[in-house]
Amino acid sequence: MTQQTTNGQTGLRSELLWGLLFGLAFGFFLHKGGVTKYDVIIAQLLLEDFTVVKVMLSAVVTGMLGIYLMKHLGWVELRTKSGSLGMNIIGGLLFGVGFAVLGYCPGTLAGAVGNGYLDALVGGIAGILLGTGIFAELYPGLRGGILRAGEFGNITLPDVLKVNEWLVVIPAAAILVLILVLLEGAGL
Repeated sequence: MTQQTTNGQTGLRSELLWGLLFGLAFGFFLHKGGVTKYDVIIAQLLLEDFTVVKVMLSAVVTGMLGIYLMKHLGWVELRTKSGSLGMNIIGGLLFGVGFAVLGYCPGTLAGAVGNGYLDALVGGIAGILLGTGIFAELYPGLRGGILRAGEFGNITLPDVLKVNEWLVVIPAAAILVLILVLLEGAGL
């Protein structure tokens, strides 16, 4: 029994260490990409500078290909969570309001805090804590109502189309890369 507990704790520590390392790398690359700067994010929202879109599309392509390759190799097991239109609408509104008010999303906020930006530290962290607290308080009333509206279960696009995952992943990655090339070619 002691052996299992020790291995479980070691496994948890290892997972936390990997999470910390990947989080630091993610923050570093957000910083190097320039998307932790308020002015860059606002320029994106005003459709004047597409740096944020290019960084995020690059991350989506890399993550999508990487996670499905790891799944194919048997390194990871993916478990989709069920969803609903209500969850997406509420989540999108909370995300959008926070993004519009402060000019940071959660990832860029963490990077901006790491850069020492006071607006991100004070306004962003306070906003996340306040928003989380309000949602947690309202959750019992929301979970049986609006959050369940339009439930669609734990499906993925390959499930809906009844095709192999790679028949969705490869074309999706190609389309996103094409968008990146077009944005870069247009000087955006």
